[in-house]
Amino acid sequence: QVQLVESGGGLVQAGGSLRLSCTASGSTFSFSVMGWSRQAPGKPRELVAAMSTIGTTNYADSVKGRFTISRDNAKNTVYLQMNSLKPEDTAVYYCKFSRRSVDVWGQGTQVTVSS
Repeated sequence: QVQLVESGGGLVQAGGSLRLSCTASGSTFSFSVMGWSRQAPGKPRELVAAMSTIGTTNYADSVKGRFTISRDNAKNTVYLQMNSLKPEDTAVYYCKFSRRSVDVWGQGTQVTVSS
């Protein structure tokens, strides 16, 4: 069974940067997609960025040019580098692992951006 361990959230001022990490264990990681979604209070969860094993990426329009997703397949780890953070980026960020129609979510990490 896949387990995900997230780290890197916190409080940052607008314009600042944070880097999130998510390490997966317990499964084969070939042909998988790993990524990040976020959920702000009172809003639905939304995709932020995702990356396949072969490097295909997908970003929400709201983060393009500011966030970068990367992946270390040898470490089964996905990263989200978040630059030029805005107060509207404040949310709980969840790591997600997807493979063969199975989705696994991390426990979430809080990102708070102060104005």
